[in-house]
Amino acid sequence: MANPWTGEVALTIDGKQRVLKLTLGALAELEQELGAGSLVELVQRFEGGAYSSGDVLALIVAGLRGGGADVTRAEFMHAEIHGGPMEAAKTAAELLARAFMVPSSA
Repeated sequence: MANPWTGEVALTIDGKQRVLKLTLGALAELEQELGAGSLVELVQRFEGGAYSSGDVLALIVAGLRGGGADVTRAEFMHAEIHGGPMEAAKTAAELLARAFMVPSSA
């Protein structure tokens, strides 16, 4: 089960619920893979709706790695994502948002 307070997001891939999280290492890999000048640039792509399916796939794979899975992009080229491409895009955007969320002090 995903814990949103630690930046985790759940996504069902090939019938199995997976926990994704963008750690600092996963973010660094993601930045390099996408050729983004900065993480701000990547966030702006999502906020402006200018992201590509490759951006979504890269975020999902980075999130899986950050969540502890030893996976490659090639392994997910034919994966079945519950909810389809729109759910994948929503999850990718949520991962980015949670990676930079500042927990409120209660």
